[in-house]
Amino acid sequence: MATLRPGLRLRSTVCEAEVIVIRAPEGELDVRCGGAPMVPLEEAGEPTGKPESPFDGGTLLGKRYALDDPALELLCTKAGAGSLSLGTDPIPTKEARPLPSSD
Repeated sequence: MATLRPGLRLRSTVCEAEVIVIRAPEGELDVRCGGAPMVPLEEAGEPTGKPESPFDGGTLLGKRYALDDPALELLCTKAGAGSLSLGTDPIPTKEARPLPSSD
């Protein structure tokens, strides 16, 4: 588990996925990609192994992944084969807010 803070860059240990923490609660969280814990970018080596099922859905470049409880938001900066999760709970992509009409 890692103590997250905005601006922290994380990398998967099982695929090429990388994320930046946009928003995070205080305390330690078990952020995973492909079923394996993510590590700070400066501590990451080359990915080993491959994503576990059902965490092999992929992470998409430029997408935001967010949970409301806890208030967690991640931005994918490098796509990978693993999908993001908090422990064993998947982290879904954040839906875009509709723009106001300009009538």
